[in-house]
Amino acid sequence: MRIFTASLATETNTFSPMYTDVHSFYQSFYAAPGQHPATPTLCSAPLIACREYAQAHAGTEIIEGSCAWAEPGGLLNRQSYELLRDEILLQLREAMPVQAVVLGLHGAMVAQGYDDCEGDLLQRVRAIAGPEVIIGATLDPHSHLTPERLQAANLLIAFKEFPHLDFMQCARELVQLAVAAEQRQITPCMSSFDCRMIDVLPTSHEPMKSFIAKVRQVEQQPGVLSVSVIHGFMAGDVPDMGSRLLVITDNQPQLGQQLARQLGLELFSFRGKTLPEFHSIDAALDLAQQCSEGTTVLADVWDNPGGGVAGDGTLILQQIIARGLTGVAVGTIWDPMAVKLCFAAGEGAVITLRFGGKSCATAGAPIDKEVKVVRLKANAQQQFADSNVPMGDCALIAFDDIEVILNSNRCQSFDPSLFQALGIAPQQCRLLLVKSTNHFYQGFAPLAAQILYVDAGAPYPSDPKRNGYRKLCRPLWPITELPFD
Repeated sequence: MRIFTASLATETNTFSPMYTDVHSFYQSFYAAPGQHPATPTLCSAPLIACREYAQAHAGTEIIEGSCAWAEPGGLLNRQSYELLRDEILLQLREAMPVQAVVLGLHGAMVAQGYDDCEGDLLQRVRAIAGPEVIIGATLDPHSHLTPERLQAANLLIAFKEFPHLDFMQCARELVQLAVAAEQRQITPCMSSFDCRMIDVLPTSHEPMKSFIAKVRQVEQQPGVLSVSVIHGFMAGDVPDMGSRLLVITDNQPQLGQQLARQLGLELFSFRGKTLPEFHSIDAALDLAQQCSEGTTVLADVWDNPGGGVAGDGTLILQQIIARGLTGVAVGTIWDPMAVKLCFAAGEGAVITLRFGGKSCATAGAPIDKEVKVVRLKANAQQQFADSNVPMGDCALIAFDDIEVILNSNRCQSFDPSLFQALGIAPQQCRLLLVKSTNHFYQGFAPLAAQILYVDAGAPYPSDPKRNGYRKLCRPLWPITELPFD
């Protein structure tokens, strides 16, 4: 059996000023055919799962194509998308004949002239592979499920967890089902239901935690192969933005549609009830100051590079400084120029530095401080589940008993290893400020005395009622209170 596998993924915030091009992929992650490392990335995990399967099953040949991932950002340059897409398509043509194509996608990639990059790619893969080849892909749940994707693929499976700690489990499931389908042991049939809503749905908290447990139980029913909850991505202004349920059965479309509708309506009933409590900056800092023991973790949820914004916001840090709080560590603030200046000055130098607040007017003003360059680290990394996440060149600066990690590669805060990489013991800090919506939770919860989600109000387009969508083609809650009417 011959399986072709490749990956092309990014998450596009169509409201973001952080435009994306081919260099964004080369800077974040790019592996030419046969050069993917042994560790997976979030969206190239299917390639690693294919390698594992081939090692355990003699007679299986894996043909590896390119794998490319760019940190979430703004609209993707058209020429860059077509270059990376056509590179994979050429590799597939040269690999033919194959019995299966297994891809690692994201599901919320938007390029100039392409509202549905994944649908475009899958349709072109189908045209090359032909009708008999099994085509499957993993998706991030923060994606847009379109008719074009459902038509072109046999299997689409999204990560269940948010944080996405199950991405390797999802990739292995995809490979197993693709092989079973190719061997005619199963006949995958995909059914979807439009939940007519858009919300943030963290599975580390109720009610989504129990809902995902229920979804896993449904997958144990006879005839059910997979169930995916597509959360949607509210920062993508595309026609099919919104939450959906996707059920794959073994040739039982009626069962699939019944389950998709049943689970989809249950998900709709959770609207407005899924988020943990969000605090204003002042309220969060009041609570942090009242905590006399242990470490408080503040999550700056809307200045999250994982949602396509810059991650250079200073709104919360400005208030920390104004209050004179100490024992604080910030990870991270994206500022390549400030990093370059720190590297030029060298470790131990005391310099006057302007940092942060450069990307947009709503992110807060730049901070001007006399700082000590405590530590410099080239090509720093943090961990997230089975993957290593590049932070680029990093500089740790200190002032007023506050430590700030400046990084050159935009990335959200996943794990305490981001602080440890620069020599900070996070559990010894009184206050940790991270930039993440929920991916940080699994790593930081064990060391935190309390976790506070902070709504600084900017710069992410976090209110669907005010986002001003131009392409959305159907009513969604909360824009429309009763979208099914």
